[in-house]
Amino acid sequence: MLDQSVIQRVLGEALRRGGDFAEVFAEDRRASSARLDDGRVEELTSGRDRGVGIRVVVGETTGFAHTADLSEAGLRAAAEAAGAAAREGGGGVREIALTRQSAPRPYEPTVLPESVDKARKVELLQRADAAARSAGGAITQVSAGYGDIRRRILVANSDGLLAEDDVVRVKFVVTAVANGDTGRQTGYESVGRTMGFEVFDEVDVETVALAAANRALTKLRSRPAPSGLVPVVIGAGRGAVLFHEACGHGFEADAIEKKASVYHGKVGEQVAAPNVTLVDDGTLGRQWGTFAIDDEGRPAQRNVLIENGVLTDYMWDFLRARKAGRPSSGNGRRETYQSLPMVRMTNTYLLAGEEDPAELVRQTPHGVFVAQMGGGQVNTATGDFVFGMTEAYLIENGEITDPLRDANLIGNGPEVLRNIDAVASDFEMAEGGGMCGKNGQQVPVGMGQPTLRISGVTVGGTAA
Repeated sequence: MLDQSVIQRVLGEALRRGGDFAEVFAEDRRASSARLDDGRVEELTSGRDRGVGIRVVVGETTGFAHTADLSEAGLRAAAEAAGAAAREGGGGVREIALTRQSAPRPYEPTVLPESVDKARKVELLQRADAAARSAGGAITQVSAGYGDIRRRILVANSDGLLAEDDVVRVKFVVTAVANGDTGRQTGYESVGRTMGFEVFDEVDVETVALAAANRALTKLRSRPAPSGLVPVVIGAGRGAVLFHEACGHGFEADAIEKKASVYHGKVGEQVAAPNVTLVDDGTLGRQWGTFAIDDEGRPAQRNVLIENGVLTDYMWDFLRARKAGRPSSGNGRRETYQSLPMVRMTNTYLLAGEEDPAELVRQTPHGVFVAQMGGGQVNTATGDFVFGMTEAYLIENGEITDPLRDANLIGNGPEVLRNIDAVASDFEMAEGGGMCGKNGQQVPVGMGQPTLRISGVTVGGTAA
């Protein structure tokens, strides 16, 4: 992507007047998307964006500049700007010897999306539209979307690191609207993987569309959700966003450094029920948050955050790890070359237990079964959260019965971890292709969990 000798001179320029650390991050991003609304192609785009971000660290100060000018003159000017922002004075020249490093790629795509004709991508959308409408006459609106991205990155720094990665992701989404006596109800289904276009050898778009349509139809017969503190069973897969938001962000080292996390200073302490083991793993096969190296050039890792209920470690980026005198955990990520890296999750999940998922429900006389969580808000300093339930059912006499209208789960992350009283063996990753937002930056993240039961969570329903 960039000549090694040019990178060395740019790093030297960045540190020309002194500095503790300099880094060059180069990115070449190709993306395409298509959207079909009610049978009409509303969007068909493709584009490419390339550029370099350079940061220089002097003491506690970080200077950062980015440029789309990839000439050596353009890069050196950005390096000078970043260096000037980080410090004043000094002198001399610092030479950087780069050593190319490699990390195994968890998955190699076989069909690059850029090689696939746009007509084939539109055909997928049309098949999904037809399948969703075949679910019943109550389906009145369907939209489907396709998106792919190929992101090549190069990271080099004044410690001599030189590493590259090439990641391809594909996502497919369907939204269906059903009209009935309870008004308009919406169903949504999506699949996102770190794979090439060959993902559609495994993913049937008609199945994705029918799942969205049936979800909307099911909601037509939904009843108001109960209110108050009740046992909540969260189904395998897409309930894991609760643990990503309500617990995962509290394990990120920047929140720990600022003492803005309820988990600050609790390594070695029992913070969850003994049946809870929480992992963040950027190496996980074809999952949405997978990569070979993070955006600081560190290999992706499998990091155990909670083991049998005991907090074992936090997630670290390079700078905070260096201050703490320990290695990075491969969690330094950024949205684009125009952004500074920060601590982010990759694929975060709870390990499976031994309970039978059906028996777990049978052992719950009354409660709520959550099949799919929506968006929410969390205060990392306290762990308090509010999340929407986009697909939930009542549990009566140990059986899953009526669907419930959209309602909220209101609680506290540490309390939830302590109140998990049963964990089933049916582990699943959620394959929805979710994006995590933090400080204005979006990055792809994966999540997963088995079916589990929380002994008590407040449901904000509307039932009398």
